Parts: sequence; structure tokens; C-alpha cells
Amino acid sequence: MPNESITPLSRRRFVEVASAGIAGTFLNSCSETPTETLSKLDKAYPLLTPADEFYDVSRGTPTPHSLKGEALINARLTPEAWRLEIVGDETVDLPTFDKATKLENAFTIESGNAIDFSKLLEMEKTAGVKYIKALQCLNIAEPLGQGLWEGVLLRDVLRLCGKMENVRRIRYEGFHNDDPTQLFQSSVSYTEAMETAPGDLPVMLAFRLNGKPLSLERGGPVRMIVPWAHGFKSIKWLQRITLTNNYQNNDTYALKNNHADSLLKTAAYIDGGPKEIQSGKSITINGLVMSGVSGVERVETWIRTIEGKDTTLRGHSPELLAGDWNPATIQSPPNWITTLPEGIKPHDLLGFDSDSGKPTSWPMSYCTAAWSATYRDLSPGTYRIYARSVDKNGFAQPEPRPVWKSGDNMVKSHKVKVV
Repeated sequence: MPNESITPLSRRRFVEVASAGIAGTFLNSCSETPTETLSKLDKAYPLLTPADEFYDVSRGTPTPHSLKGEALINARLTPEAWRLEIVGDETVDLPTFDKATKLENAFTIESGNAIDFSKLLEMEKTAGVKYIKALQCLNIAEPLGQGLWEGVLLRDVLRLCGKMENVRRIRYEGFHNDDPTQLFQSSVSYTEAMETAPGDLPVMLAFRLNGKPLSLERGGPVRMIVPWAHGFKSIKWLQRITLTNNYQNNDTYALKNNHADSLLKTAAYIDGGPKEIQSGKSITINGLVMSGVSGVERVETWIRTIEGKDTTLRGHSPELLAGDWNPATIQSPPNWITTLPEGIKPHDLLGFDSDSGKPTSWPMSYCTAAWSATYRDLSPGTYRIYARSVDKNGFAQPEPRPVWKSGDNMVKSHKVKVV
């Protein structure tokens, strides 16, 4: 992501090196029982990332969450000072579009009727929503974190505008600073905002994360959450929505060859592990798999012996495609009573069956789950372990994306030397 500072997680995920004692190259759960393996995954990869452990990809200089005191109030970045404007785009741009957008009701600071934070809390009482979603940047290999988001639906907020005419796209902006060159905006189509497919997750104005008020660092007081999209669609510090008849994608991320309408891609990621182990020891490789729009069928790993020059295989390498891939263990659903914030039941979450309280898919849509694979009794030498996902359409990573900036989904690997 351009013009951004990236802060590592304060508590890195880890890769476990376990003791070994039986022959064979690959074991899905090694000498441990599957329950023991999954238990270790649960401890290393909590389902909900603590708010202060998300990767920070904040834009702007200075960053909005560095503001203090009066500057914070003037920027409308406190719950009391926050206001949301909703306006119609009155421009006409021939020959692209020849009709301006018309709204029965517009909301502006100038007119004194901009939507305040108390209005969202009032709407939440009868139409609040909750769901779990992972954030993933378009061009960063590792997911940024996963949280339980709470708020109100974008479509319910837009209904406050009453009758609309000539609306094809919803453009929205977040505060960054007073420098117009640092303006950052994103958008969704009108139908994406208003007509969610049954069972899918809707676009949300979020103001709570993991049961607590949304912090400034995470985009509070209010941010957009677009579940099926990469993180640049889920704009922080939301302050203005413009309804427009311009059908063209007008995201900041439409520039520099980014695919601004790309959907989350199913992909597996490897955490860094030991670079050297003793012969006779086992190596357990862990990672996360993102369940994109096409879901997750399985995660696979392949270990390749390196002889001579080490060349990391990429993309459609024939050797990579012909590798001896084996299924990895995927983390099971957690105990929801102990995982969710106090007072929140799984039955209340979108993406869960309201009767059983179980997720309708696992891994859950637009979420991450941990995976693990163990290799043991390796002969002395140098190896590279690869991991890939296979989606429910049968595509193995990195398929089916032909544009690199439509989501970093190259097959990842880890190099280890056995001595």
C-alpha cells in the first residue's frame, strides 16, 4: 500500500519445533493426537486479534490517531464531535453520465443536520449487526488481523436519504488531514450496498471491535467495513458519503495498476520458522489461510529438497504444480463461549446459524483460520517447504488471479537446513 507505515504485530505468531521419534517424511498430526495439534493451534492463533495487535497501515502525515486535545475535536475524531455527511453528486460529465444524483434528504454540517454518533447508537438498538471478519491489505502478504465488528448497516443509513434518483455508486471518504493531496476515498456499487445476497455479509458502519469502542488506531469513532473486499475498501475515520451517478470506480486504489474491485482471495500464508534443525527432530510449520470469496477446500504443503542453487518457485512453475502436495491440519472452530466478548452469543452473529449457534461454513467466509503440518525424520540437507490453498472451485493458489495487484496470493515457502 503506498504512502503507509507498517507496524509489526506486538506478539508474533510462532512456529513450534517438536520432538520426534518415528520414521516417515510427512505426518499431518505426527505422534500427537489431532486434538493436541488443534489445541496448540488455538493457543498460538486466537480467533480474535486484540485491537492493539493488528498491523497498522494508517495513511497520512501526521496520522489521524496521533492527534491530541483540541486538534482531535476539530478533526471530528471523538464520539461527541463525530459527524457524517451524506450528499448527492450534482455534477454531470458528458458523455460518461448525463444526469445528476438527486436525494430527498441530504445531511451536511453546513445545514446542521449531519448524522451524529448518537444517531448510530439509536439505530443499533433495533438494527444493529455483528460479524467476524479478517482485514487483508491488497499488496501485503500477511492478514492484518481479525475481529468481531459491530455497528449498523450502510444500507440502513442510506435509507435516511429517502427517495433517490440516478445513483450507481456509493463513494466514501475518511479523515486524514487538511492536505488535499492525501485525500483517500473508496467506493462500492449501489447494489453492493443495498442488495446483499442471502447468507452473505453486508457492508457495515462499524463503531465497536471485539466488544469495545473502536479505537482511533483502528479507525474510530466510525469506519466502513466491506466484508468481501481488501482493506482499502474498509476506510477508517469515516466522515463523508457521496452518492453518484458516475458508474466508474473512483477509488484512490484504482491508481498504480491496483485492481480496485478485486475480491478477497483464498490463500495460505506461512509464518517464519526455524532456519536450522537437528537431524532426527521434527519441524512443524504453521500459518493462516484466508477464506476468500471462493471458500477453502483444504490447505496443502510440499517439501522440496534443494540441491545446488536455491531457486524459489513462483506462479505456474511446472515443478511447483507437479509437487507432492499433502493436506495440512486446519484449526477447528473454537469454544465460542470463551472466545467471544462477554455478553455476545454466536447465535447473534451474521454468518452463524441462529438455531445451532455454529458458523455456516468453516473456515468462515472472509475470515482466517490456522493450519499446521509436521515433517519429521528428515535426512541432513536443505529443504524448502511450500504451502498453498485450494478453494471450493478447485483452484490451487495462486490461481485464478492474472493481475498481481489484485491480492498478493503467490505461493509462500520456508527454507530449513537439517544438520
